[in-house]
Amino acid sequence: MKNSLYHTEVINDEGLNGTAYVKDGASLQTSDPLKDSPGFNPEQLFGLAWSTCLNATIEALLNARGAAARSKVEAHVDFSREDDRKGFYFDLKAYVSVEGMELADVEKLAQSAHNRCPVSKIIGDYNHVTLEVVPYTE
Repeated sequence: MKNSLYHTEVINDEGLNGTAYVKDGASLQTSDPLKDSPGFNPEQLFGLAWSTCLNATIEALLNARGAAARSKVEAHVDFSREDDRKGFYFDLKAYVSVEGMELADVEKLAQSAHNRCPVSKIIGDYNHVTLEVVPYTE
């Protein structure tokens, strides 16, 4: 792969209720978000990917500035139905905070990170995505 820094292959051959796995690696149980069964659903997996990538990007930007502040990204993913009831979509919201930083500065940092984060780039200009800056808490 051209310029690839890391490559993985993940396989799901059982849908929502089964096991997905990394080829030659770890596996995890999957489940339907609308049922009370053990396992991870697509909403949770997407939230994990986005919050991890976005926070890692924020940390990299903070490190580049020489700032040693702690940051946190909490992703909320809602599985919703279109008003016309013909389709579904994910409503995505990220709550971003940085310890000891003014909210206006966190807003600039969050937007910069969102523009650089590879998962955010996949999201692109999606209509149902919001970034919200909040005070840092443990």
